[in-house]
Amino acid sequence: MIFLEHVSKVYPPDVVALQNVSLKIEPGEFVSIVGQSGAGKTTMAKLLIADERPSTGRIMVGGWDITRIPSRDIPQLRRQIGVVFQDYKLLSQKTVYENVAFALEVAGESGKRIREIVPQVLKIVGLEAQKDRFPKQLSGGEKQRVVIARSLVHAPKVLLADEPTGNLDTLNTRDIMDLLLKINQFGTTIVLVTHNREVVNALRRRVITISNGNIVSDVAQGKYILSV
Repeated sequence: MIFLEHVSKVYPPDVVALQNVSLKIEPGEFVSIVGQSGAGKTTMAKLLIADERPSTGRIMVGGWDITRIPSRDIPQLRRQIGVVFQDYKLLSQKTVYENVAFALEVAGESGKRIREIVPQVLKIVGLEAQKDRFPKQLSGGEKQRVVIARSLVHAPKVLLADEPTGNLDTLNTRDIMDLLLKINQFGTTIVLVTHNREVVNALRRRVITISNGNIVSDVAQGKYILSV
């Protein structure tokens, strides 16, 4: 479960990114957070992974109170929250397999465990045949699949996808969204942060709309609100 209670985020000197935001996301939900540029949706995403701290209010993620989480605990938190960004941040000198394995290596997993997990997540994202390729040999959609595979290695309870289709064409966008829906069917909570109206409208899942740092709409089977 994700729970925000009266959360505000103010950047010095007086820029209000979020203002008194309260919401609850249940385990297994697929939720889109939408809004125009500067609305506050990216700030919310950063708060959920403790990349930013709230100015006021309380944030719970998967049973963790991360409102004032110590820095030493953040790596453990992020193993429970998979993160997918628009920019792939792949290591150019490592293969697909090695990029995914690296996320486990830095967490101190054994070689045996890595050899078990990596093929499993590559199968989920459909990249078994590309495991020995380097990022420069991949399409944009394939690169994003590597990022998603990397985000799944710790079997996270929540997957936060911040504009995951921003650099993709229509066909690859559809493929990535189908993959996120598949992961959601496994029971993983998906939080999609996006401005892509077509993606949101096709999903017909819960849509939370943010404008000027406030939640202005929260609809169970919603669409992107054009006027906000």
